[in-house]
Amino acid sequence: MIFGLLFLGTRYLGKVIELTENRAFVIATGYNTLLLGLATVILHNVWVADWRVAITILGWSTVIKGIMKIGFPEYIHKQAQAFKARQTIEAVMVTFLGGWLLWMSF
Repeated sequence: MIFGLLFLGTRYLGKVIELTENRAFVIATGYNTLLLGLATVILHNVWVADWRVAITILGWSTVIKGIMKIGFPEYIHKQAQAFKARQTIEAVMVTFLGGWLLWMSF
């Protein structure tokens, strides 16, 4: 939720997208992303029919994103450029997702 509001308020997401031109940056962040995703999957691999499955799905998608960043940095750059056009919509979605997860956790 905080990142979504930050991206909406400062348009900082566009600057982060420009960093995807640097292949070493994409691969380095891919390792971090992979480790965070693995930690989430290992600690919270819950497949139930309620809201907690959203955390598991986010964990697995983070693992896949990390693998993609490490193995295919050029593809990530192309996706980031396509993402740049709709960054406001995505920031709103991240804000709502964060708010929903915050609401459900209490």
